[in-house]
This record gives sequence, C-alpha cells and structure tokens, in this order.
Amino acid sequence: MFHGSLVALITPFKNGKIDEQKFQSFVDWQINEGTDGLIPCGTTGESPTLSHKEHIRVTNLCIEAAAGRVPIIAGTGSNSTEEAILLTNSAQKSGADAVLIVTPYYNKPTQQGLFEHFKTIHNTVKIPIIIYNIPGRCIVDMTVETMASLAQLPNIIGVKDATNDLFRPLLTKKRIKNNFCFLSGEDGTALAFLAQGGHGCISVTANIVPKLCSDLHYSWQNNDLMKCQQINLKLAELHNSLFVESSPGPVKYAAELLNLCTAETRLPLVPIKDETKKYVKDCLVNLELI
Repeated sequence: MFHGSLVALITPFKNGKIDEQKFQSFVDWQINEGTDGLIPCGTTGESPTLSHKEHIRVTNLCIEAAAGRVPIIAGTGSNSTEEAILLTNSAQKSGADAVLIVTPYYNKPTQQGLFEHFKTIHNTVKIPIIIYNIPGRCIVDMTVETMASLAQLPNIIGVKDATNDLFRPLLTKKRIKNNFCFLSGEDGTALAFLAQGGHGCISVTANIVPKLCSDLHYSWQNNDLMKCQQINLKLAELHNSLFVESSPGPVKYAAELLNLCTAETRLPLVPIKDETKKYVKDCLVNLELI
C-alpha cells in the first residue's frame, strides 16, 4: 500500500533539453528529505511535451537515482489506449513499482469507454495500476460505480483523486471492500482527505518543501493532530501560490529560487507573470526558505 507524502516530480530543463544531472540530484534530495514515493512523468513533469524517448528516459533516470529506497509510480497515461499500453509496458520493464494512468483527456469517453480503456491496459500488463481521476484537466469524471467495477480487477490497486470532492473517498470506500489505495491529488485538501479515509497525497508542493509535507503525513500517522494542523496552516499560502497559474510554471519558478533547477518549461507553457513570481517568492521568504 502506497502512503504518505509522494511527489509529482518536476522535469528540469536546460536549453530545451532534460537536465539529467539536476533531475537525479533532485530525486536524491527528495528521498533524503523524507518523501515516501516518487512519480515521474506526470502532469507536473510536463509529460504532454515529452517525446516517448524522453518519457522513458526520465522514468529510467528516476528509478536509477532512487536505487530502491522508495517506490516509483511512473506516469504512463494517454488518451490513446495503445500509447498508454506502450508507456506502461516500458515502465514495467524498467522496474517501476506501479503506474499512474490518467483518464483519457480530450476524447471524452463514456463511463463504459473509461472502463474498457483501463481494463484493456490491465489485461495487457502485469504492473499495479493507480487510476488518476482529474476532471478539471480531462473533462471526464470517473464515477464511483465505474471505479468500483475497475477495483475488482486484481492489478487496479488505487486512485489519485484530484476531484476536490471530499465526499468522494467515503462513497468510494463504501463500494470498494478490498485493499484499495486512496491518494489525494490536491495539496490544499490533503489533510481533509486523510480524515476521510485517504492514505496519502501525490503532491506538487512536495517539490519545494518535501520535509514539511512528509512531516504532515508522519504526524497524521502518529495521531499528532495539532502538529498536522500547524503544518497545514503553514503551507496554505504556498499551496495556493503554486496554482495561481498553470502548473508546473509556479513550482518550477520556486525550484529555481531554491537553486534546484531552472524555471524553464516547454510551450505551450510560458514563464509566469511578475505578480505571480512575487507571490511565490513571498511565500518562500515567509517559510524562511530563502
């Protein structure tokens, strides 16, 4: 069972290329700071603008740098079932512990289409699959009923829930009786999600403050609710600042301020506005990070 603070990794770029050295140093830093698991090639990792070769390379670099110290959940989703199978097979061969597969975007499949998409991938590979449900980016929203049906397949083992619906985990838990992993995909409601039966969070903010994010989950696991609330309040403005513009623009700028990598993104993402930069920088100053 995956749990705790898991990070949706940024992909550092330098002059249009993947900065492999910075990426592997970043992975090492994350683990040393207490992060419980790593997710390369998700939305935060700019997977839509990575070539297949780059996508596979980033996953391999992550696995190599982690060296078995924490689990790797590789992003392998696509709105093409065939492409998702290709990327999932590659992650499986590379040694990832699981894969994160987003609901097909743009195509707008029906619930039956969603079921068949994930079932087909499941039947083609042998690696554990976590469903990524994020209606805000994909338009489609997997219903509790479809999720429950997919959970009957042995290698569909969890969900990254980015619906911002805190009633959803309770309703889903009522329908899924087996050992199913509930991970939040929303930093701002991560603590509330834990209270509703969640096991952890796949976090953007953990790119910048991995120890604080880890401490929040550790405190929750040890029933120190007062410390959880203190950390949650401390992180609130940072959570908000990292989503004022399209992610990962703000989080990459924050990473640049911390000398972790450049703020470079790929089109159609562009550098964030000056007022956003100020907001992000002020948050880091208030947290005494810079």
